[in-house]
Amino acid sequence: MKKVPVRYLLVLVIFLIAMVVNIDRSNTSIAGTYIAADFHISKIQLGWVFSAFQLGFATFLIPSGWVVGKLGPRRTLTGALVFWSALTVATALVPPGMANALWVLIAVRFILGLGEAMAYPSANQFVAAWFPSAERGKANAWIQGGSQFGSGVSPLLLTFIIVNFGWHAVFYASAVIGLAVACFWWWAARDLPAQHSSVSAAELAHIEAGLPARMDTARPPVPWGRIFSSKDTWGTALAYAGFGYAATIFSTWFFIYLKDGLGFDMKSSAVLGMLPFIATTACCLGGGFISDWLAQRKGAYIGRCVFGAFSLFLSGVILIVGGHAGNPVTAALLLAAGAGAIYLGQSVYYAVAADLGGPYAGIVSGMVSMCGQIAGAITASLTPFLATRYGWDYAFTVAAGVTFVCIIPWLFVNPTRGIYAPRV
Repeated sequence: MKKVPVRYLLVLVIFLIAMVVNIDRSNTSIAGTYIAADFHISKIQLGWVFSAFQLGFATFLIPSGWVVGKLGPRRTLTGALVFWSALTVATALVPPGMANALWVLIAVRFILGLGEAMAYPSANQFVAAWFPSAERGKANAWIQGGSQFGSGVSPLLLTFIIVNFGWHAVFYASAVIGLAVACFWWWAARDLPAQHSSVSAAELAHIEAGLPARMDTARPPVPWGRIFSSKDTWGTALAYAGFGYAATIFSTWFFIYLKDGLGFDMKSSAVLGMLPFIATTACCLGGGFISDWLAQRKGAYIGRCVFGAFSLFLSGVILIVGGHAGNPVTAALLLAAGAGAIYLGQSVYYAVAADLGGPYAGIVSGMVSMCGQIAGAITASLTPFLATRYGWDYAFTVAAGVTFVCIIPWLFVNPTRGIYAPRV
């Protein structure tokens, strides 16, 4: 029987870490109705809580890339998991009756976001060191698929915990899972393939043959000027803002939309709330394979940039149709399909970031992800305002408009022109 390459076993561990990331992100959304009732806050104020996490996440993404460059993905991810698991517990410990309880809750979620910000730059640094360029679409698809699988199991799992043990138990359970995965990652992972005793000579040679020329253990000073002046990095980041805006509606407000906007009860919302994330998991994994296939046969521009733009366009169209559907079940199904469509292109953002950044993939992916998280923070607060004032259909139409606008930056990105390429 053929031995499974170590790099694919380790990417499955990151799949688990990505699951934890999104379970810990989803828990406030699933428990949102109960939190709002206990803290006596409105939907708009609950949106501030959601936005606090997104802003914390965005704030620390670029510093996270620098940290993982210094410490490596093994130590960074382990420490980050322990840190944000502790903050997850702290979320449940905020007393609703204390003075300024809402602002304390916002602060806790902001700090938790700082910790979770280390996850994806660390994962991308791992992919940049462990995977040849031709395999990075698939590797990132597994990582992003893990995040969506975590979001997919959250509605049923967390609703079960809430109904049987109360909303506080959701945060305790999430923290225990995070600590267990941290221990497993520390035991299994190494920063570089050459450091792992289970990597065969053939696998090591295959990895090294497929790495960009500058992917080596020598690390010159971080070329901040080249990173921040790269139009390809900025183009990828601005395109990712469209992804982040639309995707965040599903991770923050979709469960509440099912209950309050479409009139489903808690149990029905738990079942229907899984649908977008089943779609995003499948499309994320499938999209990574399609992107690699296209990149190998039609070139990186078609396989990464054009495919990413197509994903944004398709999602925008479906969001408009689903947001205006008259039947609640039809609306839920169409919007789930719209979520899947946007995740077809999820892996290409990080594949391009890894190729552009080389040994600084963590920093470049942090910059790309930061734009998506800032857009997501806007979504989290703007969506309840739009839904309350104009209706949920308007909120989804605005999201579609953002995806259409963010197609434009993709058209000007050259995914093969790394940060060290000569400027013309």
